[in-house]
Amino acid sequence: MATTTFFFFFFFLLVVGGGAAEHDYRDALTKSILFFEGQRSGRLPAGQRLKWRGDSGLSDGASMNVDLVGGYYDAGDNVKFGFPMAFTTTMLAWSVIEFGGMMKGELQHAREAVRWATDYLLKATSHPNTVYVQVGDANKDHACWERPEDMDTARTVFKVDVNSPGSDVAAETAAALAAASLVFQKADPVYSKLLRRRAISVFEFADKHRGAYSNGLRSAVCPFYCSYSGYQDELLWGAAWLHRATRDPAYLGYIHVNGQTLGADESDNIFGWDNKHVGARILLSKAFLVQNVKSLAGYKGHADNFICSLLPGNPLSRSQYTPGGLLFKMGDSNMQYVTSASFLLVTYAKYLTKAGKTAICDGAVVTPAALRRVAKRQVDYILGDNPLKMSFMVGYGQSYPRRIHHRGSSLPARAAHPARIHCSEGFAVLGSAEPNPNVLVGAVVGGPDAEDRFPDQRADYARSEPATYINSPLVGTLAYLAHSSNQL
Repeated sequence: MATTTFFFFFFFLLVVGGGAAEHDYRDALTKSILFFEGQRSGRLPAGQRLKWRGDSGLSDGASMNVDLVGGYYDAGDNVKFGFPMAFTTTMLAWSVIEFGGMMKGELQHAREAVRWATDYLLKATSHPNTVYVQVGDANKDHACWERPEDMDTARTVFKVDVNSPGSDVAAETAAALAAASLVFQKADPVYSKLLRRRAISVFEFADKHRGAYSNGLRSAVCPFYCSYSGYQDELLWGAAWLHRATRDPAYLGYIHVNGQTLGADESDNIFGWDNKHVGARILLSKAFLVQNVKSLAGYKGHADNFICSLLPGNPLSRSQYTPGGLLFKMGDSNMQYVTSASFLLVTYAKYLTKAGKTAICDGAVVTPAALRRVAKRQVDYILGDNPLKMSFMVGYGQSYPRRIHHRGSSLPARAAHPARIHCSEGFAVLGSAEPNPNVLVGAVVGGPDAEDRFPDQRADYARSEPATYINSPLVGTLAYLAHSSNQL
């Protein structure tokens, strides 16, 4: 009894807070999707809304005689990393699948954001048993500070195949294609079927030829996007998405046979571009909770344990919070874990509500509404309810980061400076105190440190760099809050 009381005392402090401002979640949703237009690579469409960006990477893939034009730059650099891009796509698609009906006028923009990625992923998987996983030499790119429109560094192409497998990046790509097939199931059935068929073949390659992609491509992908968690989580995650997208019982059988060996122990409570274990648990719990697939009942307990690990004041908690109330997992780009955890909270709350169930934390009942309030508190911190009274989303509110670690945003646009800015010339702006001339609207940066401090310095990439995988899960959470915040 004392344990339960202790838990709810701290839980109450976390989810209720005090004096929080009401936020315009619809505006934040609009901006969170607009951000992806600033990350586009390739030939920009006529409807491009961030006008300071221009065409870039128009010969990508030429060195390997494959068309790899398009896709997204992952963060503030000019490399196209396939592993985080695929995860970004999966999370954008999941956001639309769960909360697209709440996006109202932004639904079409969200679909366009997904399609910009999947059009590229289809190109990257156009050859059987091959996935092109990176365009650009990351080390050479990071030795320059230049606009994507001016890139003159090597656009080296890297791939995984039967001789150099990459089950992690391939299975994540399969997950992205499968999830996206659900996004377009009604809006574009022909495209949806293409995505689904490709997802099936790419997953088959990932499973048949097992190995971590950073084993064969270490010099190219490490330390940027090494596969630290291995490839087992992506195989389970990919199978879970294919089960949801195809309803083929073969994938359920695969999960039954392989679930234990591909799973993780209960101490694993980070969800992000590298580690998909807890995302898979939440996703598979839906099959049990909503579709009554009794053989997956164990995933409900796994999902509960992850959710409980986020909530302070109970014996299952394994999460740190800043004094201002922000979930703090890691000093480098911590906000990615905040947005992904918040998305899982509102999504799991949705599944529990549909099933008429609750989460159980060491015998204490935690309602879906309580999980939503925890997620809302995290989003409110991002939008300005924090000790600095600063929004960590660029362009939202009056106070937000002005010197983000982003090449295109920090250098003058072509319209203002038509002449090429060469590799090393751009470094003059890196330590400048001047605000970025181009506002990357909607970009959520890496966030403050463990003491809620944020210096807003361009060179501080750990805190000042935005990334697509920070924004993608936030899209779904903002859609929910924009529609339902008055009910919390």
